[in-house]
Amino acid sequence: MLETRIPSGPIEQKWDKCRFEMKLVNPANRRKHSIIVVGAGLAGAAAAATLGQQGYQVHCFSYHDTPRRAHSIAAQGGINAAKNYRNDGDSVFRLFKDTVKGGDFRAREANVHRLAEISVNIIDQCVAQGVPFAREYGGLLDNRSFGGVQVERTFYARGQTGQQLLLGAYQALEEQIAAGRVTMHIRTELLDVVLINGIARGIVTRDLVTGQVDCHAADVVVLATGGYSNVFYLSTNAKASNCTAIWRAHRRGALFGNPCFTQIHPTCIPLSSEQQSKLTLMSESLRNDGRVWVPKKKGETRSARDIPESERDYYLENRYPNFGNLVPRDVASRNAKEVCDEGRGVGPRGQGVYLDFADAIHRLGLETVREKYGNLFDIYQRITGEDAYTIPMRIYPAPHYTMGGLWVDYHLMSTIPGLFVSGEANFSDHGANRLGASALMQGLADGYFIIPSTVPDYIASTKLDPVDTSHPEFKATEAEVKDRINNLLTIRGKRSPDSFHKELGKIVWDNCGMARSDAGLRKALARIPELRDEFWQNLRIVGTGEELNQGLEKANRVSDFLELSELMCMDALQRTESCGGHFRVESQTADGEAKRNDEDFAYTAAWEWKGSGNTPVLHKEPLTFEYVPLSQRSYK
Repeated sequence: MLETRIPSGPIEQKWDKCRFEMKLVNPANRRKHSIIVVGAGLAGAAAAATLGQQGYQVHCFSYHDTPRRAHSIAAQGGINAAKNYRNDGDSVFRLFKDTVKGGDFRAREANVHRLAEISVNIIDQCVAQGVPFAREYGGLLDNRSFGGVQVERTFYARGQTGQQLLLGAYQALEEQIAAGRVTMHIRTELLDVVLINGIARGIVTRDLVTGQVDCHAADVVVLATGGYSNVFYLSTNAKASNCTAIWRAHRRGALFGNPCFTQIHPTCIPLSSEQQSKLTLMSESLRNDGRVWVPKKKGETRSARDIPESERDYYLENRYPNFGNLVPRDVASRNAKEVCDEGRGVGPRGQGVYLDFADAIHRLGLETVREKYGNLFDIYQRITGEDAYTIPMRIYPAPHYTMGGLWVDYHLMSTIPGLFVSGEANFSDHGANRLGASALMQGLADGYFIIPSTVPDYIASTKLDPVDTSHPEFKATEAEVKDRINNLLTIRGKRSPDSFHKELGKIVWDNCGMARSDAGLRKALARIPELRDEFWQNLRIVGTGEELNQGLEKANRVSDFLELSELMCMDALQRTESCGGHFRVESQTADGEAKRNDEDFAYTAAWEWKGSGNTPVLHKEPLTFEYVPLSQRSYK
């Protein structure tokens, strides 16, 4: 059932071979084909702009008022590329190897090698677009290091890399909008995917301002709608980030890959109030110069500056001398949780560790540190009221990225023909853990290079009968969407969508967050269906469906989170090993490190929807490792 379509031959030749063998569409015929791109972040804007440039009729949809508000803008730290400007031993193969190893051997080798190859082209393209990467005195682009690697391969634009890359993609998109090849649909949300004879031929959307439900037909649908970290309620994602597009596609038959693989980012500003609805990310680049520590003594009440060196525990440097503060995110997050659970956490709630720049300021000078990270320090001060130049930052892990998503083959097509999925919305290429600065790399690789190659091949290889929105399948799907909206509006219970979301988020965080246990997951699997039943009986939405109604928008998304969270817990329960961001407490080494089980779990889990309340079916894509031998991850 799972046909990966990975080309044969040596790994370094697979992508070239694939591109050569793919069929092309004559330039004169491209304008006859229409493509829907849902999402206008890095992956979506890059795909829409490039397909428009190629000459296709592109319709791009975003629930924001402008693509510039996409959550990609928050990826501050940098983007990896195997340019080896530092001449410190980097190469395409080393980036490939680091990514496979960093993902704990739960990613496809072929996809990851392609990502490493394309990383080189991404930087060239972005520089040509005018992205203001930092430069050295001699004019070459500057690099810095990130977690999980021992070379400096991360390109950055101060602490605004995602913002600058998004502006580059946005300008390319605007150019195509002005040329008439891309039609932009803002403040419009996908609510379902339309299948005709088993292949994707369009979508059903709701105008978030007027409430109008519309159908849109096309030859191909591309989903680039980001991740689902907001299932935890509190996360670093924008509040509007959700899983609806991929979840509704899953309900239509697209398999869902590795839903339990979520990443907890180690450097976020700690929670300060139970009423908070959002967490703020501090870039991982800060760990490049900041030193992580906690007091050696439990229940320490002195301020950081009053605690002498001899009474500080630089626990990452002590436990992982080879990587120190630059261990991968899963390792850094678990260790922070561990020292806080021991009672050595800092800050008002004891859920924080220090990230100290005193040594970096002494070594490099205040102005150099300000130049590299100044805007991040400013953000921290505005939120906490503390000056991190004089007092160590307080950080704590928070949900940030999801490695799971719709299962796709090597062409980034889901198990529904004609439905492609790119960027964070698909399950590739990070395995069980994403290395820092690799998300931007995948989003742009998918959008600028892979989708613009594989979508035309699909169009050229497939007999696509003309369809329009008068087709009965469009009418039937539209009716289902309207019924669902009407059901939500007429429950008239007593609880708001946010109250259900908050309770669900706590269940998922407590039982399927940084550490998972058999007992905890079973507890969550018992409680989530109960909460879902109550949602459909006791929800209250104020207002109507024919207007701007954020309560209705939230309810639609929470209803999907309630189903997705159950699948996440099922996936986590069946994977009785620890790998990457998935840490099962029953599977750890004697010194508390994650213990993988390659013999039984070297596969991608791909789940098939069998209806609400029914047990989904698990399919397995076996993973083989020919070029990076399976080995236990060790950063000591």
